[in-house]
Amino acid sequence: MTSFGDLLGPPPTLLTGDDEAESDLLNGVAPATVAAGSPTASIAWAYLAEAALEGVDDSAAAAGDVPPEVVAAYAYARTGYHRGLDQLRKHGWKGYGPVPWEHQQNQGFLRCVGALARAAKIIGEEDEYLRCLDLLNDCDPRAAENVGL
Repeated sequence: MTSFGDLLGPPPTLLTGDDEAESDLLNGVAPATVAAGSPTASIAWAYLAEAALEGVDDSAAAAGDVPPEVVAAYAYARTGYHRGLDQLRKHGWKGYGPVPWEHQQNQGFLRCVGALARAAKIIGEEDEYLRCLDLLNDCDPRAAENVGL
């Protein structure tokens, strides 16, 4: 049984993460330095995307005054999202099935999806925003709430 109660579904995908990148981030190394040194670590891209979105007034930006930080966040989040997809596939994920939030090493990918959703909504890319929400809900129904969506 999957962690979401589906008897016929695939088992949860649990990423192994990047211990060095995660440790560096926890020890205060700049996320850009970590991303440059460990470009496959979604968690570093999540830190960059979330920092770029920090303090952005979503409603003002959505009204047409889009700060460059939102575009940067979109790019960071998309990079982390794609790096996360690569990792998920290496761990046997077939594009569906649980990717539990509670598994800490999955959070970099899920946080990137959340940041991508927020940035997409701000710039008016509604289809991308909805795709990201669907992906978060498919991965773990609690993920959207955990990333602030």
